Amino acid sequence: MKIDLSGKVALVTASTGGIGLAIATGLAESGAEVILNGRSEASVTKAKEALAKQVPGAKVRTAIADLGSAQGVDALLKAASDADILVNNAGIYGAKDFYETDDATWENYWQTNVMSGVRLARALLPNLVKKGWGRVVFISSESARNIPADMIHYGVTKTAQLSLARGLAKYVAGSGVTVNSVLPGPTMSDGFAAMMQEEIDKTGKSLETVAKAFVMANRPSSVIQRAATVEEVANMVVYVCSKQASATSGAALRVDGGVVDDIV
Repeated sequence: MKIDLSGKVALVTASTGGIGLAIATGLAESGAEVILNGRSEASVTKAKEALAKQVPGAKVRTAIADLGSAQGVDALLKAASDADILVNNAGIYGAKDFYETDDATWENYWQTNVMSGVRLARALLPNLVKKGWGRVVFISSESARNIPADMIHYGVTKTAQLSLARGLAKYVAGSGVTVNSVLPGPTMSDGFAAMMQEEIDKTGKSLETVAKAFVMANRPSSVIQRAATVEEVANMVVYVCSKQASATSGAALRVDGGVVDDIV
């Protein structure tokens, strides 16, 4: 299968590192012009240089915007109004006891993880429907279905993304535009590596080894019994964005290594 996205413009939010940058790189490798998004000039410049090194000749734009507010989304849209592909990757996470999670924290997570996607989809979908082709992808999480007791606020936002994506897929039914969710499990992203750094320093073990131990201790239902790479997650997203994925819409596609223990 040869995925060719030449002539398409792809916006990947929060794409200066980790899963986001891997998705942007995969889309660029498939011929798409990519819009990288981050919250600082330094981060987007570094990401652009990394992508250009990985994909020589790639067409890359950058857009600095914090998507935790409507103003930030508006700023991003000024640079991305022509996007054919929208990958809603922006999100925040972190463990916090439910009793200690105040309204401000809930609101911050809701605005960043859910409303950024609502606002971008609301702005970009009309043009995609008019053109008769487009792809919208929400990067959710296995935590959407396997709600972590120490991150209930996070899990709720990830479940909301599944509802949003399914509803939007039905809203644009028959238009040639697809809307899907991709659910990663434990993944060796930049954030995960930072979380594991103390253990790596203490034991001298590799990230892969420490990540495997983490998965077996905290996600023992994993079928692959290791953490995924960011490229493995990106591969699924690139396929969902492809022309070949035209019959996949309204789906919640898992790249969780089998962590969620069911057959659906």
